[in-house]
Amino acid sequence: MKRFTNKVAVVTGGSTGIGRACAQEFAAEGAAVVIADVNEEQGEALALALVAEGGQALFQHTDVAQEESVARMAEAAGERFGGIDILVNSAAIQSYGSVVTTNEDTWDRTIDVNLKGIYLASRFCIPSMALRGGGSVVSIASVQGIMSQPDVAAYAATKGAIIAMTRTMALDHAGAGVRVNALSPGSIDTPMLRHSAELFFPDAVAETVESWGDLHPLGRVGQPREIARVVLFLSSDDASFMTGANVVVDGGLSIGLFSPSQD
Repeated sequence: MKRFTNKVAVVTGGSTGIGRACAQEFAAEGAAVVIADVNEEQGEALALALVAEGGQALFQHTDVAQEESVARMAEAAGERFGGIDILVNSAAIQSYGSVVTTNEDTWDRTIDVNLKGIYLASRFCIPSMALRGGGSVVSIASVQGIMSQPDVAAYAATKGAIIAMTRTMALDHAGAGVRVNALSPGSIDTPMLRHSAELFFPDAVAETVESWGDLHPLGRVGQPREIARVVLFLSSDDASFMTGANVVVDGGLSIGLFSPSQD
């Protein structure tokens, strides 16, 4: 039997990047997957592809920053699949600027998607998990929640807050059998990363991504599937005694002062 047979996994931001890889891996492991995203074209296409491969999948248009939208998503998951066992909070946006140069709209939108989105998705999904005897929440944080760089004030603030919120959520819901963990990736080859490279170096996107990979002791950026596999571990019974943890999966980026190329 596959690891997630008879389990229902909700993945926010599930149409692209890390979220997409999580949806694909969960479906391959037998879970029914709810792809919660604002990108209808990509989300619908992914759901159809997963079903064509023999999986169970539903795309639900979801703006994680809007209470009614998230509530509808959780309701749709229950109506279609009977409940929710796993929540992966992967929806996020990247913004740039210091606290001086970031305007209020950008600050608020970053907080709304990256942090409020986790609050809302957890608020509406955890009760279903509790009714089913327990479950797992995995929130995608970032190494920028434990270390940082210039001009990412709003983004880094949200990622640090996710790690702190993970700990208190783990305490709050352990009695219901719900485990809550965070995962902090380094640089991962996603559309978001390549958009960042294009923003700063539009004529050298591939070279920029490669140079960012050189900052990691393993000498490369990670792939979304490498993060998804750790998410699946945290969501599985193999991690049954893990809660409140922040698992760093960063190719060694956060462990040293200098990269190998600078040694």
